[in-house]
Amino acid sequence: MTDFVSNALKFFFLLTPFFGLSMFITMTSDYSPHGRRVLALRVSVAAAVIGLVLFFFGHRILSMFGITVDAFRVGTGILLMMTSISLMNPKPMQHKALRSDIAIIPLAMPIFIGPATLGSLVVLSADVTGFGPRVRAAFAWLAAIAGIWVMLQCAAWMEHRLGRRGLGILMRLTALILAALSAQMILSGTKNFLFS
Repeated sequence: MTDFVSNALKFFFLLTPFFGLSMFITMTSDYSPHGRRVLALRVSVAAAVIGLVLFFFGHRILSMFGITVDAFRVGTGILLMMTSISLMNPKPMQHKALRSDIAIIPLAMPIFIGPATLGSLVVLSADVTGFGPRVRAAFAWLAAIAGIWVMLQCAAWMEHRLGRRGLGILMRLTALILAALSAQMILSGTKNFLFS
């Protein structure tokens, strides 16, 4: 149970939830409440499917290209660090997308599942061995996605309650957690490379 909760929290913050929420609010400012709810469901389903495919088949993709997990771990750690730095100083995102386009691109990918999240899923899948632990980790991913879905469903309420400043503070807290995760990935990959 402890591993499940730990993985679910890790996945949740890897999805950069508060950055995604602020982008969702900005990009759906002219949507009806029903339109926002439908879009939130579509974004969540798309992110869940993309993440599960990467989690179960990402290590096979790595082996096809001859990339070691430790090399990927260091590279992902660097990307994750860059993501955390960008969250500290977010820039307004320009978008010219049709309503029918924004559920998968750019909301599900790359706003919620960016390059760093993609890499992190592959690295974490390599760290989890055995059928039972992998299934539990997959359910932890789905729990994190459910958290994103609930948050998007409450987007209007959260925007009203927190305001832009409150969302900005939460984004910076997310950045600190991502920076710590990225440092751990880089240290683990380097250690495994040096002492293997």
